[in-house]
Order: sequence, then structure tokens, then C-alpha cells
Amino acid sequence: MIVSIVVQKFGGTSVADAQRIMAAARRIVATKRQGHQVVAVVSARGEKTDELVDLAKSISAHPRPREMDMLLSTGEQESVALVAMAVHELGEDAVSLTGAQIGILTDSTFTKARIRKITTERIRAALEAGKIVIAAGFQGVDEDSNITTLGRGGSDTTATALAAVLEADVCEIYTDVEGIFTTDPRAVKKARKMDRISYDEMLELTSLGGGKMHSRSIEFAKKYRVPLLVRPSFSDGEGTLIAPQLDAEAPVVSGIALVKKEAIVHLRNIPDRPGVLAIVFHCMASRRIPIDMVIQDIAEGGVANVSFTVPQDDLADTLTAANEAAERLGAGDVGSSTNLAKLSVVGAGMRTHTGVAAHLFQSLAEANVSIRMITTSEIKISVLVNRDQSQEALEAVHSGFSLHLDQSPQPRIGFKQIDPERQRAGVSRDELEQDVVRRLQSMEDIVVSDVQLDTAQSRITVKNVADRPGVAAEVFKAVAEGGVMVDMIVQNVGQEQRADLSFTVPRPDLERCLLLMRELLEPWPETSLHYDKDIALLAVIGIGLRSHTGVGEKMFTALAESG
Repeated sequence: MIVSIVVQKFGGTSVADAQRIMAAARRIVATKRQGHQVVAVVSARGEKTDELVDLAKSISAHPRPREMDMLLSTGEQESVALVAMAVHELGEDAVSLTGAQIGILTDSTFTKARIRKITTERIRAALEAGKIVIAAGFQGVDEDSNITTLGRGGSDTTATALAAVLEADVCEIYTDVEGIFTTDPRAVKKARKMDRISYDEMLELTSLGGGKMHSRSIEFAKKYRVPLLVRPSFSDGEGTLIAPQLDAEAPVVSGIALVKKEAIVHLRNIPDRPGVLAIVFHCMASRRIPIDMVIQDIAEGGVANVSFTVPQDDLADTLTAANEAAERLGAGDVGSSTNLAKLSVVGAGMRTHTGVAAHLFQSLAEANVSIRMITTSEIKISVLVNRDQSQEALEAVHSGFSLHLDQSPQPRIGFKQIDPERQRAGVSRDELEQDVVRRLQSMEDIVVSDVQLDTAQSRITVKNVADRPGVAAEVFKAVAEGGVMVDMIVQNVGQEQRADLSFTVPRPDLERCLLLMRELLEPWPETSLHYDKDIALLAVIGIGLRSHTGVGEKMFTALAESG
């Protein structure tokens, strides 16, 4: 008889004191008595990790990473022992195991190690003996038997990794919220808990600052097809299931993320030649700077401008790296702007609807919110706005897409088209990913499953548009109502109240789109319309692109080496 395996993860707030430890133990025991084999992954209690960090800093201003891992791992060791004791009190047998005892082998990057492999013999033997396994999250051991920790979100990563190697039926993540919401319910009272969300949508939201999990754990779940159920620790709510792609009726927008402390760094007047961005991103990657929105303007006169966003706390290091890049290039002016926020809408349905961008920009225009910068990806649109307008922007967009409703209506601009992905013949992206996963030597290796080249694109650029609320909405409303699907949208930071706006469309739609644009721009004599008929779009697709540093550097270096 095959018995199902359930992995349950309990965070620090779920095991903060004796009362909560007993509550967690009751959940664990109830699951066992329902006929499942149970592995419970436990974090350090409450504020224990912060307490240990403060203790270390009171002794040394710069403690060595190896010793920090030795110290911080004791928090989980305490928790697993206490939870095992609680399970014993409830009449079930349990065994507590550290990361090393489980068999979690990592690399030697102390404080942020990555999992190489997990041996399951000891866990399986305990489960077959009828025991509940209480596993320490956040930790492992390297080849030299040094204790390592997995960094931020490490217990979530442990839980999903164990669920993957054990081929568990589900991985339940118990947390202090009811599930995954359409946006932060503390910021928008009408935010709605979602019953289900796809891996890709959740990956975007977590990487953008939304949700309660870390990107690495979602990447693990997607890579190894682990269903994740995010559930409340202190109630019997059903939570939110994170699982493979939703059906065809999925809403065009599932959620909104807002990151309030963003900064822009500009590199202006840099040479327009192969290798320039490789140098810039090498300087950033060497300092482990997490770069987000990246925009390069269309070059003129042999020079180009590049802007990118970083967390405001990383601005000083980023400016140092940018000045180093300018020095190596022998050209370039470095500047920056602060007090900005990034708002992102995420939804698998936007692949097939012409009006999502226009609807977003219209919602912002109606709230009189100025857009400083725009970037897009397959299922995400991000805009940079002034921080003092960020709350208004969030509420306006959440309301604009009616995300408070159980069934959000389609955008009032544009219409739905057939998903081009479904029309493509040959091997699916899902099959490509799984083929790469099967050949991985290390569990957390990056998975680049596909590099796609679309040579049937055209680019349209509207130069010198007024940098005011509503302009982007007017442009993309005209395009959407003309039935044209837009792929990439790029708007760099304006100068002197003017900005340039570029976007790509399928080449067969170019002439129709130009007619729409000429009609729209007729009352705007200051603007000019430009286009490139033959543009190719190169996309790197895979899992781990967000949580592995240096991806941009590697891509731009490869392009530079190819001239």
C-alpha cells in the first residue's frame, strides 16, 4: 500500500512559545492520524535568530560567516527538539533531525548556501517505522562537514526541497497570514485572498516583494512540480494553492506588488558598441547588487543612455560600481534619483489580452499618478512612480482591475486573443524545463530551458512625448482597441518634462499600428514617430534567473563576445 507523504513547514511565529509549539504539534499529529507520513520542517522560534545575530555583534563587529552559521543553526536545533517533545506528549513517536542528520549537502557559501543534493535514507527509514520526522529548516552541511545556512527564506527552501526529493503529495507552508492575497491587505483593505495561483505568477510576486515566501522556494516547487499550500497557522483556513498554470479562464491580472524603497541609477552618454553592458553588469555582479528594471534608450550619434533600478539601501554601492564602469569605458556620466516606488501587475492572462497595459496606465492616469519608467515581461508590467504617490497608485490599480471581486471582469480596453503559446507545435516549454531538471548535477542549479529568438518583431518609438499622467494610457488604448498585441514596452526616465516611449509589435501589425499612432499624434506636434521594421527579440527562459546573481552579466558577455 502506497502511503502519501505530507511536508509541513512551521515558521518562527508558529513555534514562538510553548502554547504555539503545542498547537503546531497538534496539526502535525492530526495529519499523521489521517493516514499520512509526515515530515515537519521547523524554523527557529520567534525572534531567536535576531537575538543570536545581536549577541554575535555585541562580541564582534565582523563575525566570520562560518561561525555565524554555526551559531544561527542552533535556533532550529532548539525548535525541532521542542516540537518533537510536544508530539511525544500527544502520543505519537517523532524524531528530530538537524540538516546534517537529514543529509542536506550544500556548497560552502556560508550564510547563503545552496543545496547540492539530499539523501533520503534516514528520513524514509524513520517514516517507514511510523515516526514523524521533525526536520531543522534553514541549514545543511558542506563536503567538509561544516554547518551551513541557506539564507533568507531558508526554511521554506528546506521544506520544498524535501518535498521534491521525497515526492510528497503536498508541501504545506504554515504562516501568520490567511494565504496569498491580490496585494498586501495591510495596504489595501479590499485585497482578496486567492484560492490558487500559478508558479510563474507567484515567482513574479515574490521577486517583486509581494507574498510571504522567498523566490528560491517557489523555484524549487516549480522545478520539481511540488504543490505548495500556504495556510494560516492560527485558524483552519484553506489557504492558497501554488500549483501549475491556471486554466484558460484565469484573470488577466492576479496580483499587484509594491516596493517602496527604490532608486534609479543613470549611465548617460556611454559608447554604443558591443561589450558595454557586459562591463556595466560585471561591475554590478561583482558587488552582488540586485538590479531590477533595466532600460537602454535607442542610441543616437554613437552614444546611449542606460538606466536601472536598485533597492535604495544599495544605492551607495551601486554608484561606486557605476563610476567604476564609466572609468573602464572611458566615458559616461553617472546620476541617480531616489524617493521612488515600483508598482507591478502580474497575471498569466495578460499573454492573451491586448488591453492590460492600457488599462493599467488608464487607472494611474485617473489617479493623476505620473509614470517615471516602464518595463514589461511576459506576465508582468512594472512602472516606477514617485513614492509619495505609491499608495494612491496601488489603490487605483487594485480597484481598476476589480481585484476585490471573486471573478474580476476583463479589462474594459482591448480584447482577448488566442494564446500564441498554444498554437506552437513541437516540444512544450514545460517538457524542455523537465528535461533540463533531470540532468542537473546540483539541486539548485539554474535551469535555462530555452533561448527564444523572435525575428518577426518591429519596434515603434514615440519621441518627445509630454511626461504627464495619461499619455501612456492614450498611446496604448489606441493600440489595444486597434487589436494589436504589444510585447515589450520601454519608457526611460524623462528629462525636462519630455520622454521617449518604445514598444514592439508583431511585424505583420506594423503598418496598422503606425496608422493608429499617426492619428493619435496629430494633435501633439512636438512628438515624432519612428520605427524599425526588422527587430529581433531574444529571450532567456528558465528557473533561477531571479535568485542567481550574474545572469545579466553572463548574457551580455555572451552577446559582446559575439560582436
